[in-house]
Amino acid sequence: MPQPNRSLYFENATGRIWEEPAQYLRIEYYPGARENAPFRALLTHLAQALVRRQWDKILVDQREMAPYSPTEQDWMTNEWLPRAVRESGYRYGAVLVANDVFARLAMNQLMMATRTLAHTYRAFEAEDAAVVWLVQQ
Repeated sequence: MPQPNRSLYFENATGRIWEEPAQYLRIEYYPGARENAPFRALLTHLAQALVRRQWDKILVDQREMAPYSPTEQDWMTNEWLPRAVRESGYRYGAVLVANDVFARLAMNQLMMATRTLAHTYRAFEAEDAAVVWLVQQ
């Protein structure tokens, strides 16, 4: 669902981050295997964008995403997500679930492992429903 007024915040080999007019960030993962440095850079920029805009919502488009590697999973669970919640104000994540069943499982594991954080994830198949939920938060 392209938005004509969105602006590109950051892009690299792993994906891209958009600033949406409805005051949330959108991260889109590219298909295929990822390298560690670009993956971490993408998510670091995502956290910085939350602070810069003083927003607390992210639409996470994982539809084309490959499964997280164990290293990525560990870093997101134990470092990035806790820091994004604590320091960047991340509170709401609407996740467009991956087409790849193993990527879905990896995301479910992440959601379970971080459920004690002051943060709410909700998974969606349909983008319209995800956007409606996210904007209402």
